[in-house]
Amino acid sequence: MRFLFLLFIVLPIVEITVLLKVGQAIGAWYTVGLVLLSAFIGVNMLRHQGLATLSRAQQRLDRQEMPGQEMVEGIVLAVGGALLVTPGFVTDAIGFSCLIPPLRQAFVRLLMSRFTVIVASRAKSGMGANPRGDVDGRSSNAGRGGDVIEGEVVDRDDEKPR
Repeated sequence: MRFLFLLFIVLPIVEITVLLKVGQAIGAWYTVGLVLLSAFIGVNMLRHQGLATLSRAQQRLDRQEMPGQEMVEGIVLAVGGALLVTPGFVTDAIGFSCLIPPLRQAFVRLLMSRFTVIVASRAKSGMGANPRGDVDGRSSNAGRGGDVIEGEVVDRDDEKPR
C-alpha cells in the first residue's frame, strides 16, 4: 500500500518540483530539451540492452535451459524503458539505473530472491509444479477428474498390400 502511495502521489510531486527547479535554473526550453534528449538516449540504450538480453535468453534456450534471469532482466528493462519515456529527471535516473548492468543485476537478484521465496512457499503447500509442468507429480489430466487413456497409434495404410 505504501509503495502505491509513493508511486502515484509522492513521485509526481517530486518530479514536478525537480522539473520546476531545473527550469528556473537553466530555462524552460533547455529543460524540455534535456528531457527529450534523455528519453532519446535511454530508448537507444534500452534497445541495445534488450537485444543483448534476448540473445542471451536464446542461447540458454538453445542449451535447453530456462532463461529465468534473462526473463527477469527483460522485466527490469521494460520498467526502465517506461520510466525513461516518462517526462522527468527522477524517473529518468531510476530508468537509467535499470539500464546500467551492475545495477540491473542487483535489481534482478533482489527480484529473483523474492520470486524464489514465493515459488518455494507454493511448492511446500502442495501447489507447486514439477519440471514437466505436472502439478504434484500427477499427469495434467489426473487432477481434472478425467480418465487417462493410453494407447498406440497404428497407421493402417502401411499394413495394406500394394
